[in-house]
Amino acid sequence: MVATAVGIVVSSSAMVSLGQGFGIAGPGFLIPMVIAMVLNLFVAFSFAELASIIPRAGGINHYTLPTMGPFIGMVSVLSGYVLVNMFAGSAEAHIAGTVIHGIFAPDVSPLVISAIFLIILSIINIRGIEFYSWSQMILTGGMIVSLVIIGIIGLTGTGSGEPLKTSIDFNSMGWGVVGLFALAFWLFVGIEFVCPMAEEVKKPKLYIPLSMILGLLIILVVDLIFGNAAIKYVPLNILAGSESPHVKAATAILGKTGQIWIGIVTVFATGSTINTLICSIPRMLYSMAQKGQMPQIFGKLNRWGSPWAGIVFLSSLFLVFLIGISGSASITTFILAGAFCWMITYIVAHLNVIIMRVKYPNAARTFKSPLGLTFQIIGIFGIIYMMFNIFPDPAVKQQIYMYAVIFLLITVVYSAIWVKFAMKKKLFETTPIEELLKEGSDSSEGYITLAENKNKTDVQG
Repeated sequence: MVATAVGIVVSSSAMVSLGQGFGIAGPGFLIPMVIAMVLNLFVAFSFAELASIIPRAGGINHYTLPTMGPFIGMVSVLSGYVLVNMFAGSAEAHIAGTVIHGIFAPDVSPLVISAIFLIILSIINIRGIEFYSWSQMILTGGMIVSLVIIGIIGLTGTGSGEPLKTSIDFNSMGWGVVGLFALAFWLFVGIEFVCPMAEEVKKPKLYIPLSMILGLLIILVVDLIFGNAAIKYVPLNILAGSESPHVKAATAILGKTGQIWIGIVTVFATGSTINTLICSIPRMLYSMAQKGQMPQIFGKLNRWGSPWAGIVFLSSLFLVFLIGISGSASITTFILAGAFCWMITYIVAHLNVIIMRVKYPNAARTFKSPLGLTFQIIGIFGIIYMMFNIFPDPAVKQQIYMYAVIFLLITVVYSAIWVKFAMKKKLFETTPIEELLKEGSDSSEGYITLAENKNKTDVQG
């Protein structure tokens, strides 16, 4: 669970954001980093409380059914996870192909490498949660340990490179450093991807909150080590303007060895991110199909207890979008537009906690967000602030908003039509929480959890 929490967040694009953030603000980037980590900690608190009440693979969708109904739940999943990760997952696969091509296999097309990479990860996930867990621990462990070692070598000055002679002010930007808040937020976003595995992990009501909190702390420490090492060896303006600042930093610290090493780390980061996407999102679609919110094919499980249709569907989307990714200057705009939708999903999570406290005050909770609803209210206002300050360039910001509106319109129209005509329900018709909890323990209703299916398969085997 910790490997999932860390692996989805520390992606290749996040390492670029880290390097650019330290390049723009120097050591002062610590300020927006800590604030962003705290805001994501509030998100973790909300998701942990919701998962402790409704430990289902549907994640945010199932948390929203008893509070705001199926329409809001579908929009949250489709806009906040499926659409944004069409672009993010494809971009990550493209990065892996480019890095492997540039450092290890110059004679092989990056597109072919990326496609093979995606197919291997898809097969791992189709084979079951055990294969996923081992691969995720190897990818995330190798990535985190490597970043820490390279960072410590840089901080101690024991690498083959020559540290810079100039001194750097802690925060030369002053209050302007707050403008990097949204950039820092990206270093921690996605920690809630552990929730869709609630039906398979042991003791989910304990390990879900624990893994998210530990994941955030690990990410903060590792990013601070590597980021401060980077600015010790690479001029700030070069880091700020680079498309691969982490590669420049590792190369400056360890020379050619650092370049090869960080290339491997980049592949591990991309692998752990895509691996988690292919694992978690199909489980959301699986539970939605069980509730009639998606085509029934997504509710089918294979002999290893994996939602194979969702895995094949998502991997196919990655492959399709991967073909058009190369050379696309607008991919960052697309990803940030998806991020805007992701932020809306986080607001929905906070609202779910608030409504649950009012509507179901006596519902069993093994984890409860501290200090009443303080963190949810602060979290909502903090996210709204980021949505209004998602990018410093006004022209790019306008494009981000335009694409975000398009994404939302697509999911709103699809969800409204599906709920009204396929499910034949009112858009905001809520499901009693007792019904959701009963379904998880009584498969006679037609709802079979991933864990129950896995147990049946083991017995038959």
